[in-house]
Amino acid sequence: MRRVFGVVMAGTLAILPLAGTATAQQQAQPKVLRVALTTGIDHLNPFTAGLAASTQVGRFIYEFLTIPSQDKAEAAPALAESWTTSPDKLTWTFKIRQGAKWSDGQPVTAKDAAFTFNRMLTDATARTANGNYVASFESVKAPDDTTLVIKTKTVQSSMTLLDVPIVPEHVWSQIKDLSDPKTDTIPVVGVDDGPYQITEYKQNEYVKFKANKNYWRGAPKVDELQLLVFKDVEAAVNALKQGEVDVINRLTPTQFDALKGQPNIELNKAPGRRYNALNINFGVENAENKPIGNGNPVLKDLRVRQAIAQSIDIKTIVDKVAGGYAQPGGGVIPPIYSAYHWDPAPGEARKFDLAAANAALDAAGYPKGQDGIRTAPGGARLELRLTGHANRAPDQRLAQYITGWLHDIGISVKQELVSDDELNDRTNAGNYDLAISGYANNPDPDYSLALHTCAARPNAEGKGGTTDTFFCDPQYDALYAKQLAETDPGVRAGYVKQAQARLYSQAVNVVYDYDDALEAYRSDKFSSFGKQPQPEGSILEQTAYWGVYGAVPADASAASSDSGSGTTVWIVVGAVVLVVLVGGGIALSRRGKSAEDRE
Repeated sequence: MRRVFGVVMAGTLAILPLAGTATAQQQAQPKVLRVALTTGIDHLNPFTAGLAASTQVGRFIYEFLTIPSQDKAEAAPALAESWTTSPDKLTWTFKIRQGAKWSDGQPVTAKDAAFTFNRMLTDATARTANGNYVASFESVKAPDDTTLVIKTKTVQSSMTLLDVPIVPEHVWSQIKDLSDPKTDTIPVVGVDDGPYQITEYKQNEYVKFKANKNYWRGAPKVDELQLLVFKDVEAAVNALKQGEVDVINRLTPTQFDALKGQPNIELNKAPGRRYNALNINFGVENAENKPIGNGNPVLKDLRVRQAIAQSIDIKTIVDKVAGGYAQPGGGVIPPIYSAYHWDPAPGEARKFDLAAANAALDAAGYPKGQDGIRTAPGGARLELRLTGHANRAPDQRLAQYITGWLHDIGISVKQELVSDDELNDRTNAGNYDLAISGYANNPDPDYSLALHTCAARPNAEGKGGTTDTFFCDPQYDALYAKQLAETDPGVRAGYVKQAQARLYSQAVNVVYDYDDALEAYRSDKFSSFGKQPQPEGSILEQTAYWGVYGAVPADASAASSDSGSGTTVWIVVGAVVLVVLVGGGIALSRRGKSAEDRE
């Protein structure tokens, strides 16, 4: 990216000496952390935010009852200093810390937490992003400002890691309709209590924050945080090279490798917490069990879905699409959460076998025509639409491979790679046959499993749930309920794995890999970031705020060691107007909403 400098100066100048050090100049300038975003932001509203970048905004500006710790991603105190449970594990009491304040000066109390959860219990829209966490809640009360009491109908094993941002009651109680566009504006979300406070938002371009100087853990070491949206990763990489952003994630393997050895750039590769999948529209329905969308009816046949799954070469995807920076897929929980990760047993695993897939379709009654494309009973040709992200190179490569493999088994594929907004609209409405998808996981497996329950499906108005596959299966739901009610870690892990096995057997999606988190940052600007888990975790691909909260400017140590050296610094003062443009206009002109990427 070419830098553009413009300087306009006017007035009377005077040159005066400033006693001190070069650090005085540095301290006069705010320390800004600029994060390149290549994923979209759908909502600032924490009740409806579904994309990964959107949920991260919520983690930066709101506190949670507990958060995954930096070292092991285990439950750690946050707004709640401590918690206890009754012998029957149906009543949970959280002790809320004192002294925390909202950015408008109002105290943060247990009543804010009670309001947040009760709003989710009584408002379907409020359950859009994190409804699974309150599905078994019976009541939530705040008997005083420091005590929160939650009673559940059944035992809920995820109670120590409720991934729900707590909002201020005195602001959000005034919002009657959580679908109102004003819930995505600064006057509403700008009353916050997290490590950063939101100051400015321009859709598809940026979100800006200032450090919360009164944050109970202590203020961040940077003064400002900026999330800058780029239309694609290549534009963001160029901005990193030119020093226009400080840190970037979601690098492609080619980009990651190309940055090796680049001056002032440090790389970070960490185990990812995402699963990537090809979703198959098996005849999806909403929460009222009414069919929605325009999926090809042939995909209702499990035999066809299984043949498609068998024709996906996972090893090639890992090697060629992910460049080796991924692990082969299986269940929906990645290996980073080893206690809950599931891989099919050798006898249960679908092996890449085009001949076997062809034979299965022959036996199922889908003969090939003269052009090699199969027909269904009744004569309809097996022609499927494949949708994905137009601005993601991995999706483009993956689409080519899938098109070739399915052609080899007699299925014609029409690639429809579209914008993020269009892809989101299509998949939410069920208007697809095959869709490239993926979700990031939390340390507790409940969220990942909940994405595939009957309750996760949206209602007739398209609200009230966050689903990945639209899967609704009594056997799966029973296993989901068992894992949620089980407090013995080993027994619970067994149910979690059985649920993944059931999902796998129905071939409503094909989890093809778990990609590594490939990140890079400017080492001349920042010496380190807070990684999770430690010591080799990710910087931005986290379930908390440790990465940006723990960012240490490169000059921080130098500033402390240089103090008192007595060096004289000359500065220019007077009636001066100085305008400096350093590529900002160009950078912003190339930014736009990019890869749809759900949390």
